[in-house]
Amino acid sequence: MTNDKIKSLPPVSEMMRNAGLEPKKQLGQNFLFDLNLTGRIANSVPNIAHVPVIEVGPGPGGLTRALLLAGAPRVIAIEADKKTEPILSDIVAASGGRLTVIYADAMRVNFSECVNGEYAICSNLPYNVGTELFTRWIIAAACGAPIQSMTLMFQREVAERITARCGDKQYGRLAVLCSLVADSKILFDVPNTAFVPRPRVQSAVIRVIPNRDKISELPDIKKLELITAKLFGHRRKMIRGIIPGVDWAQFGLNGTERAEEIAPETFAQMARILI
Repeated sequence: MTNDKIKSLPPVSEMMRNAGLEPKKQLGQNFLFDLNLTGRIANSVPNIAHVPVIEVGPGPGGLTRALLLAGAPRVIAIEADKKTEPILSDIVAASGGRLTVIYADAMRVNFSECVNGEYAICSNLPYNVGTELFTRWIIAAACGAPIQSMTLMFQREVAERITARCGDKQYGRLAVLCSLVADSKILFDVPNTAFVPRPRVQSAVIRVIPNRDKISELPDIKKLELITAKLFGHRRKMIRGIIPGVDWAQFGLNGTERAEEIAPETFAQMARILI
């Protein structure tokens, strides 16, 4: 490992100043400089010493450095902002071949083409695309993508929506899809004071591990997306008013329920039979 070279790099804030780099609001950038926090996030990646890690939106590389220091054998960082190149190139040089940077829109990158075999995802996700990226990864995992784990920072509200259980206020489509594909939990909160610039919202780090047993029992993921979109699209209406003419008793329901009262497993049954 070449961690001594990583440790000898200047502080991230100094490298940013030298490169004239400022966070870009349009890219949803909020940079994390706290070494204790980046280290805690990196060390939360399961099996990190034995699995390649894909990071989206490394920015000036604070979390990237932490992933390398935590022992990741390889880090593939996907960055949309080419202006970070002077900073990230220094980290690449210090990484001893363990860091690769791809300058591209993460929405257009096929992660399974970046790595041969299983991989982990770890990222402080840009606020403006975090939910959409996560939904894509969950669907990809459901379709067989070899994602070993996801360790992700979101706005606290989004983290609660992902990990919500049936009956929770935050329960919705995202929670249903995630629950049927993976096991998830909130690991810890991150205060907004840890970021530059300081966002208005609090953040949280979650861990999501695709569950192969759950995935093997899934209906067609597209059918599941359709039924959840249909019912949660009218979440204040009773389900019999959204899809009339259904024998709801076959699902253990009477039709007066609303989407937020229906368990993920029941959504899976509906997807198999109704779509």
